[in-house]
Amino acid sequence: MERAVYRIIDANFNRAREASRVIEDFCRFALDSDSLTSRAKQLRHELSAAIGKLDASRLISSRDTLADVGLGKTADKQLARGNLIDCFTAGCKRLTEALRTLAEMTQTQDRSVAETIEKLRFNAYALEKDIVLFSEPAEKFKRVRLYIIITSSLPADVISLTHRCIAGGADCIQLRAKAVEDDKLFAIAVEFVKICKAADVLSIINDRADVAVAVGADGMHLGQNDLPINQARRLQLAPLIIGKSTHSLKQLRAACDQRPTYVSLGPVFATVTKPTAEAVGLDYVRQATEKLAGTGIGNVAIGGITLDNVEDVLEAGAKAIAVCSAVTETADPTAACRSLKEKIARFEKD
Repeated sequence: MERAVYRIIDANFNRAREASRVIEDFCRFALDSDSLTSRAKQLRHELSAAIGKLDASRLISSRDTLADVGLGKTADKQLARGNLIDCFTAGCKRLTEALRTLAEMTQTQDRSVAETIEKLRFNAYALEKDIVLFSEPAEKFKRVRLYIIITSSLPADVISLTHRCIAGGADCIQLRAKAVEDDKLFAIAVEFVKICKAADVLSIINDRADVAVAVGADGMHLGQNDLPINQARRLQLAPLIIGKSTHSLKQLRAACDQRPTYVSLGPVFATVTKPTAEAVGLDYVRQATEKLAGTGIGNVAIGGITLDNVEDVLEAGAKAIAVCSAVTETADPTAACRSLKEKIARFEKD
């Protein structure tokens, strides 16, 4: 029986290492997230160190792959993987299952090793959750190029502008209705989200995490004085896009520590929407996009962006462009959106 215990430990140690490598590679190559990649790597190294406290020679000598009665036995659809997400999900399941078995088996050999592995099992659950909460919204937001902000609190204006911006090719629309009573905001937001969903356009609610959750929006955008990202994330019923305003590298670093889906960078130029806000210029866009490399966090340049300067902003490194008055205060918001979208597309093509 002693040899059987070592065979089980050996098999599940290998299974757990293989699974953690799948998770690590997903974080590295799919999410481009240095922090999540490092956590997956750390878990794998700590597992190896824990198992390393056991007798390595006994682990290897107990292995008998060719005589294993489980060799070649498979369950229906055991290796059916339709996409990368399926591979990641299967890896997470294999990892926690293997860790549970290891915790049980190593108790018979070294209780301290078992305690370490049990902690790693809970770390694995937490890591899976953090990856999912980050990766699903990030994947949705990758397609955003033109981001429109509607500031009106009049229901008719919000509905009309939403329809017209969608017709012009907006990828994401934010509802920023300030100083509106909760019941009225909720009613406007419900219709706003409904229209966006029907058109497969992302819907974002400004400031109000509670309203975003209540109306089933795709996400929320938080300013510097709004609810912290970590607290807003606790309210979500499903993974939501979470954006964060930043106006300096200090604010950017603080935001990145909380892993938002994206950060807004601005105001790039002076803007009538926020006349008292000091413009940060194109230099901040350049510096911020360099800092964001390897984080997996998206970015949206905002503030005073028009058809005349949008190419300069894209040249500075912005992945998406957010505009408000340049579209919503024009005679033809649909045409304004379409012109901006065409310029963005031409820039990416060139």
